[in-house]
Amino acid sequence: MRNSLWNAIVMAVALVQLSYSMDSEPQLSIGDKITKLPGQPNVTFEQFSGYITVDERKQRFLYYYFAEAELDPLSKPLVLWLNGGPGCSSVGVGAFSENGPFRPSGRVLVRNEYSWNKEANMLYLETPAGVGFSYSMDSSFYENVDDKLTARDNLVFLLRWFSKFPQYKDRELYIAGESYAGHYIPQLANLIVQYNKKERTFNLKGIALGNPVLEFATDFNSRAEYFWSHGLISDSTYNIFTTTCNYSRYVSEYYRGSLSSVCSKVMSQVTRETSRFVDKYDVTLDVCISSVLSQSKILNPQQVKEAVDVCVEDETLNFLNRKDVQEALHARLNGVTRWTVCSSVLEYDLLNLEIPTINLVGSLVKSGIPVLVYSGDQDSVIPLTGSRTLLHKLAHELGLNTTVPYRVWFEGQQVGGWTQVYGNILTFATIRGAAHEAPFSQPERSLRLFRAFLQGRPLPETF
Repeated sequence: MRNSLWNAIVMAVALVQLSYSMDSEPQLSIGDKITKLPGQPNVTFEQFSGYITVDERKQRFLYYYFAEAELDPLSKPLVLWLNGGPGCSSVGVGAFSENGPFRPSGRVLVRNEYSWNKEANMLYLETPAGVGFSYSMDSSFYENVDDKLTARDNLVFLLRWFSKFPQYKDRELYIAGESYAGHYIPQLANLIVQYNKKERTFNLKGIALGNPVLEFATDFNSRAEYFWSHGLISDSTYNIFTTTCNYSRYVSEYYRGSLSSVCSKVMSQVTRETSRFVDKYDVTLDVCISSVLSQSKILNPQQVKEAVDVCVEDETLNFLNRKDVQEALHARLNGVTRWTVCSSVLEYDLLNLEIPTINLVGSLVKSGIPVLVYSGDQDSVIPLTGSRTLLHKLAHELGLNTTVPYRVWFEGQQVGGWTQVYGNILTFATIRGAAHEAPFSQPERSLRLFRAFLQGRPLPETF
């Protein structure tokens, strides 16, 4: 297993080196500069968007949106943001619903007071091809996409993006994201570490993972305790949920097309008690569901029909499907008639869900890369309990002592959440009152967490 993974990494690096050498001449980014988005308020920072070719032979193109830091972008780090799914849009979710500089509101854009480009230059990537505005001219690519291919394409993207924006090549680089980005990010970061051993290219300084899928069984099976402890299911249902058919077994059977009658009955009971009028991505949120919850198409397979946003998603969908907006964003639709939050053409190999990435997180820590895992504490889909268990176990395996005991942290005069740090390199934090998409539901607290992570400072323990 370990040898096959290493061989895959070596092959990916070799492919990247070959493709990068074919495109080594610096390219001007001026053609990707956004003059002004429709309905956009005046801003002082620059924006860029466009396409990077990641495979010339098979004609595969990844789309990005880049918002430079509001102030002094030359001194600020570069942050690559990835959403999950797999198959959901970093532009529509991350940039225009969570931590980007604007939010759509009717025919105009309004400023996000807690945009992460206050602290960094923010690069949002639609990945893999088939997601958002990214596409492949060879439609057969969409039929069986997996994690390794996604990581390889993401690495090629970064190499070629730096060719287009050479002023950022030596900049401090952070990679952040959420949900299934718990697979995307560790695998990309691991390729970066391996690539740097061949040719020092990336100045990778850390990764941040929000409510991430890191180890399938632990993450998914922690839902039972979360449901029960928050009063969403009965004692008897909790018992059968943990003994007769746990959630990881159910999802595994579902994606293999072998769903047993036992698991079907158990999950029907769980669904009935938790109620379809409760948003599983934020158990305190009313039924006006946020657009970013379309990721439930993957992580909550039995709830596909429920994942309809009656509030924010319409704003994002309408905005990004406007022809004048697409023209301003240098975006185009290929093989689809409408932009969607989560891909309508991609067939991701969902058995990748069962391949743990927590071991890759451990490898990154051993390589000296700081890791932050944070959890919105109102998320029952990837609950904080699973993430906390995994990080505590990892710290023990790596021999990391607790350097910051479990404690509260503050944003303003309110508790922002709780945190624990191992070896001054592995950090766990919760964001109080936050959903699966923490920057959407608790933007101010999320920005405070992000700022502390970039600065390498402990979260404030007093107000």
